[in-house]
Amino acid sequence: MTVHTAAASAREEALAILKRLGVSDTAFASTGLAARSPVTGEIIAHIREAGAAETRAAVDRAEKAFAEWRRVPAPRRGEFVRLLGEELRAAKEDLGLLVTLEAGKIVSEGLGEVQEMIDICDFAVGLSRQLYGLTIATERPHHRMMETWHPLGPVGVITAFNFPVAVWSWNAALAFICGDPVIWKPSEKTPLAALAVTAITERAAKRFGGVPEGLFELIIGGREAGEALVADERVPLVSATGSTAMGRKVGPKLAERFARAILELGGNNAAVVAPSAVLDIALRAIAFAAMGTAGQRCTTLRRLIVHSSVYDKLVPRLAKVYGNVAIGDPRVKGTLVGPLIDKAAFDGMEKALAEAKSLGATVHGGGRVAGIGGEEAYYARPALVEMPGQSGPMLRETFAPILYVVKYDTFEEAIALHNSVGAGLSSSIFTLDMREAERFVSAEGSDCGIANVNIGPSGAEIGGAFGGEKETGGGREAGSDAWKAYMRRATNTINYGTALPLAQGVTFDVDA
Repeated sequence: MTVHTAAASAREEALAILKRLGVSDTAFASTGLAARSPVTGEIIAHIREAGAAETRAAVDRAEKAFAEWRRVPAPRRGEFVRLLGEELRAAKEDLGLLVTLEAGKIVSEGLGEVQEMIDICDFAVGLSRQLYGLTIATERPHHRMMETWHPLGPVGVITAFNFPVAVWSWNAALAFICGDPVIWKPSEKTPLAALAVTAITERAAKRFGGVPEGLFELIIGGREAGEALVADERVPLVSATGSTAMGRKVGPKLAERFARAILELGGNNAAVVAPSAVLDIALRAIAFAAMGTAGQRCTTLRRLIVHSSVYDKLVPRLAKVYGNVAIGDPRVKGTLVGPLIDKAAFDGMEKALAEAKSLGATVHGGGRVAGIGGEEAYYARPALVEMPGQSGPMLRETFAPILYVVKYDTFEEAIALHNSVGAGLSSSIFTLDMREAERFVSAEGSDCGIANVNIGPSGAEIGGAFGGEKETGGGREAGSDAWKAYMRRATNTINYGTALPLAQGVTFDVDA
């Protein structure tokens, strides 16, 4: 194991970045929400917290903005998003490093997250000229039937710490071009990145001119603010990213008032390694998917299902990789695994590993790495856990770098193991057998929203719709036709004839 000790003060570096990005000192306070860097454990700043009253005021402004923004032609709305993409390009280095300092991602992952923001802006700009409706065949002569799409209204976006900026952009870029304002409540663990993104968006708005006040609102707060956003009947759509437990509370609240929900919740993702797998490719893909972002992605690989014929060829090599991986300050070149977000995450990892051991598992790695950062910085060795069977903590998502491994003998057994967990986000299979690959992505294969062949389950591109099934919540964001969630559909029939034929042959003649 290689250990990279902490570099310079995260606090000083983060404050300098925030100043360069245009975040005003007025955003900070002497008390309030503590924004802490997991890299060194330092508190970077305190921020005033919004409550229910501030949230309602933000919705007031967004509601007024909606009345104006929906009248702006969609391609013109796309121009605003194009300018936002330009501002993100200019700020990429600073914003990416801020993500590293506040979320603990290695530098390339922090930069990659900002690149996702740029990519979704590019996607949305093109989409602003492609919000197509259908022309539909009608049974009535001299009639035309079609569907049209209209802006929906203010969109609430609740994001998690592990993707503190990209997930906002997946929603916001689409919402903006669809004609909707956005009210953003970021994770309490990563408020600084949200302040920076808002400052960047303000620059794009200034260049655009004519952006109504309230088009993009930021609410930094805790449960009270989140509950107020979810409960507000003027918000017809809430996109919420977080735990399944959070989704179980948010989903019913939205359903009560007939609002839409885009829920991006937990993922207990698995990969199957078949007898024909190219092990060199599988090994690299598994290592990134399981240890990238210190195991704190919703698409992190958490379960590895390996055919018994290749188990002894793959797992010892994987254990060696786990033993040699570079852990430490994510700002240091060569670091591959940074810190966990906080003590609760580390404690959760320790508890899961203890439970696995009690079930007879063999654990490679795990435990806290000393000497990096301060007392409040939690660096952990990634753990490779050979399980006697799929049980206990393997059936649950632990947001930490733990990879459980089990054997299988038949393809049917592998699919059964794969699908027998609550979540259904992402999945993959490593195989050169065409039949196995096709069955895995078929209706009788993986039950996840994402199913890959010969790549890992993490690292989705924005061109495809992102999301999953079962306890993952069923929501979809980013590419494909995910834009439809941010608009309302109307079916229109136009009679351009001189008669009034009714559908289904109904007659209803009255004296006129």
